[in-house]
Amino acid sequence: MLYFLPPPIKGVLSILLYTFNTISLTVPLIILSFFKFIIPVQPFVVILDKILISIATLWIWINSLNSKLFCKIEWDIRGLEKLEKKEWYLIISNHQSWVDILALQTTLNQKIPMLKFFLKKELIWVPFLGLAWWALDFPYMKRYSKKLLTEKPHLKGKDLKSTKKACEKFKHTPVSIMNFVEGTRFTQHKRDFQNNDFSNLLNPKAGGIAFVLGSMGEYLHKIIDVTIVYPDKIPTFWEYISGRTHKIIIDIQVIPVTDSLTGDYFNDPEYKNNFYIWLKTLWEKKDEKIKILKSLKN
Repeated sequence: MLYFLPPPIKGVLSILLYTFNTISLTVPLIILSFFKFIIPVQPFVVILDKILISIATLWIWINSLNSKLFCKIEWDIRGLEKLEKKEWYLIISNHQSWVDILALQTTLNQKIPMLKFFLKKELIWVPFLGLAWWALDFPYMKRYSKKLLTEKPHLKGKDLKSTKKACEKFKHTPVSIMNFVEGTRFTQHKRDFQNNDFSNLLNPKAGGIAFVLGSMGEYLHKIIDVTIVYPDKIPTFWEYISGRTHKIIIDIQVIPVTDSLTGDYFNDPEYKNNFYIWLKTLWEKKDEKIKILKSLKN
């Protein structure tokens, strides 16, 4: 282990390893993905998807090894024993930093089916990774502002159609659909702007996960509620790869998907109200949990 190196050196070496790992595994992944379009036969596509996921799993494993090589992190992980590898999951989590994604991948890799995130459409232009996410059928979302929808009402509902189309692909192989319910990373400035009742969270957005549950209710039987806590401070990506993050707490709770959690969020006002109350209550409990876990610095 290279903990003894100065933080800037660790950061540079780590990012070089991340880059090499990404390029060397993304290229074959993208090449193989084109066969899904050349031979669009469902049994073949399912087998090819499993191969692509294996490549992505290796990429995550090497990234985790990279972290262990340069970062001396105390991982406090709670609830892993509740998880199953051959199950469809909807995962919801608080969101504070790009490090959240690395922490989730490190914690959950090979414990559950591969994580697939809902991504902003602009992220497809991220070098190598954008095409890799596309090859792995990560759903790209294009969100429209209220102003634009007012000017162009024909765009209303198009983002939800793309979500539904993505969910159709997820029905053939067990998958873990990841959604950061707050929609953006937490900062105190954003929290103050919302003037909400939480201390460590932004307001949750219910529409996306309600739509996924409604589209995949026959497959999604469990929700994984993840709480990520950095007891010292929320790290930047550079601070993380430079070895300046010393402790990460991951708390996992598994929630069964009952009939009351599935419905038509956009056309059933009663279901919409009840679902938001359920999510807000869950977020209130999460906020209290974060307060407790943040006190566990030692």
